[in-house]
Amino acid sequence: MKKQIVRFIFVGGSAFAVHFSIVSTVVPLGVQPLAANVIGFLVAFGVSYVGHRNWTFPSTSSARHGAVMRFFAVAVFGFAVNETLYWVLLTATPLGYKTALVVVLAIVAVMTFTVSKLWAFRDA
Repeated sequence: MKKQIVRFIFVGGSAFAVHFSIVSTVVPLGVQPLAANVIGFLVAFGVSYVGHRNWTFPSTSSARHGAVMRFFAVAVFGFAVNETLYWVLLTATPLGYKTALVVVLAIVAVMTFTVSKLWAFRDA
């Protein structure tokens, strides 16, 4: 379990870096933070799925198609939480868009690990 958490953090950190870099790059170009967040999510999903399927949860025997669909459902739910919480922090607090994004991504990461382990990549 400890090894799995470390791997999840590494893969999640990689997906976070991709997500954060995209948002940080396109917002100064005029894209609104919430729209930039969607772009970042879509690209980071690929990084996250490949890393988690092949490295964090490699021993799962669930079919790849089923796992990708379940993980996509987890990711979409997580993104809905992400976007809602991001909007709340951007509109109701003095946090800048980068700080708010870090807070949101950290919260969603804990949720994503739990649901991924128990459902998306569960053993058949």
